[in-house]
Amino acid sequence: MSTPIRLAHGAALLLAGSAAAAAPAPYVVFDHSSAALMSPAEAAAIWKAQIDDRQRARVRKLYPVSKWGFVSQVEGGFTADKTCVVTARAMMVPRSLGGRLVFAPKESATTFAAQPGAAAAQCRAIASEKLAEAVHALLTTLITP
Repeated sequence: MSTPIRLAHGAALLLAGSAAAAAPAPYVVFDHSSAALMSPAEAAAIWKAQIDDRQRARVRKLYPVSKWGFVSQVEGGFTADKTCVVTARAMMVPRSLGGRLVFAPKESATTFAAQPGAAAAQCRAIASEKLAEAVHALLTTLITP
């Protein structure tokens, strides 16, 4: 292999390595929600949508990915009189030495809603809205001096 080709391969590997290193590690986010109201994919999308790049940098600086993670929980359903009742909670929790999340919330935010006569789809929409509110409230608490 000639020297120019080796240099080209080396440069390509260096660029690929630096691009991979430039992407910051994501926070561990665990969702423990009622399947009737929220899927893990829906919860992950809500977490991602709630934090922009500027906020992400501030949160990462104050709370390193290696030491902190997030948990969300949406619970509820219908009462006997067909009222949709939803509670959503977002929490920041520490990580153990093994990288697992420890259920000892440092900060948390909880929201609640009740809607009489709601259909199942409306109840799921309320659940998504309430989780978004809880995540927003938690993140605001974390980055507000």
